[in-house]
Amino acid sequence: MTIPPLFPGFDGLMTLSRREGVDIRPTLLRVLTDLYVQTVAHTGDEELQFVELTSRLIDQVDDATRAVVRARLSVYPNTPVPIMNKLGLQPPSPDQRVPLARGIPEPPPAPPAVRPPTEAQLRMTALSMQPQDAAEISGMFFAAAASERALILHNLGEAPLKPAARIPAPRAVRAIETLEMAAFAADIENFTLELGEALILPARIAAQVVNDPGGEPLACATKALGMPSAVFQRVLLFLNPEFGTSVNNVYRLSRLYDRLSERSALIMLAAWRGATVAVTRAKYKPALYDDERQRARIAPAQTRPAVQPGADIVARNNASGSGS
Repeated sequence: MTIPPLFPGFDGLMTLSRREGVDIRPTLLRVLTDLYVQTVAHTGDEELQFVELTSRLIDQVDDATRAVVRARLSVYPNTPVPIMNKLGLQPPSPDQRVPLARGIPEPPPAPPAVRPPTEAQLRMTALSMQPQDAAEISGMFFAAAASERALILHNLGEAPLKPAARIPAPRAVRAIETLEMAAFAADIENFTLELGEALILPARIAAQVVNDPGGEPLACATKALGMPSAVFQRVLLFLNPEFGTSVNNVYRLSRLYDRLSERSALIMLAAWRGATVAVTRAKYKPALYDDERQRARIAPAQTRPAVQPGADIVARNNASGSGS
């Protein structure tokens, strides 16, 4: 019997983390830790899966990520003992529920100040996503629940992935005006069309973003356009009347929109575009040079009839000619 994953798509991202060119194992470890500490109690299967996945990732991430995870689990009352031992945390005493970390040694002398990298240098060191990797990130995001989507977007801002380029300001301003007017008219069709054209997304992805029941993809798309928060709230209220009548939905997405960074939204936009390329490549698979030869080998051989058509006519003609 297999243990259900803590959230959908994690196994796919584990495969993604082992590929060359993209290393999102630090992001995976942070997301997994955030999800685990949200719940006070866990079942035995959940704890076992957390120990198995986290033990592998702790040895494969950088020191900064390991320190962040260690700090979060050090104040969590139910951190599994194997993970505490791996991170160097002291087990709690009977009258002390919160595990304590070992004493921190004196830091070495501070090295000379180093100039922080410029934005251009950060963009040059960012890693581009391959189409299949982008498809897995996009699929995981759409399959996740609301709380998991918020964590994914938060961690994407710190992932070493290359975001999509900003939409040119004149085009973004024109798109925001058109989208707001379409939302006032509750014209979802024209809203979807304009959003897809402004973000350079195919109609299928644009419709999936607009019609998603949670609303987080729409928040990412409009944040990538640079839509002001007040305009986004009006879009939520008028675009879908059924969704806009829920105060909880509007308030939840408004808070998410205010906290969502432009970098996270542009990385998700890049994932949507890359997922489209992956689908296109899978649909139009190139043919090999010897495909026709292979088909000929597989096709059953046709048996030649014993008597060729017209042979009886030739025989009668020869017989009549010999008799004359």
